[in-house]
Amino acid sequence: MAVGFLLVIAGECVRLWGVAIAGSETRTTGPVGGTFLVTVGPFAYVRNPLYMGNIIMYFGIGIMANMPGLAIIGLIYFYLQYTLIVSLEEEALLKIFGEQYLQYVRSVPRFVPTLKKYGQSELSQPELSWKKGFGSEKRTLQAIGILILSMVILWYVRQ
Repeated sequence: MAVGFLLVIAGECVRLWGVAIAGSETRTTGPVGGTFLVTVGPFAYVRNPLYMGNIIMYFGIGIMANMPGLAIIGLIYFYLQYTLIVSLEEEALLKIFGEQYLQYVRSVPRFVPTLKKYGQSELSQPELSWKKGFGSEKRTLQAIGILILSMVILWYVRQ
């Protein structure tokens, strides 16, 4: 349970860092694309840190539930789902940012972070705002808290 919990926390930390930089544009339900080509913070290491964070969290939940099969199925499912979503997002970003986006794509992987920080962009970047990040992640944090509390209670009751 502890290993799964640490994975859930790690995944949410990656998400929170990404949202604190990219802001509300990560929560869009409208047209794909954004005001900024964000290449700082976690985006300097992986192009899709929020999706990566989700995948880590879902994997951690499967581990916490002591269901490694569920963890692996979730990992595969979300990887495939996010690959389809990202392909649409990448088309839009290429149209908006052109060669600058291509340079970013050549340097920064989609889902598995690189250790080499991307630092080539001369584009303006959004400001880091932990307050906005926590505000945007409020429901996600509540859901994680309820889920973890429920799992701990179930574990305790079954002992």
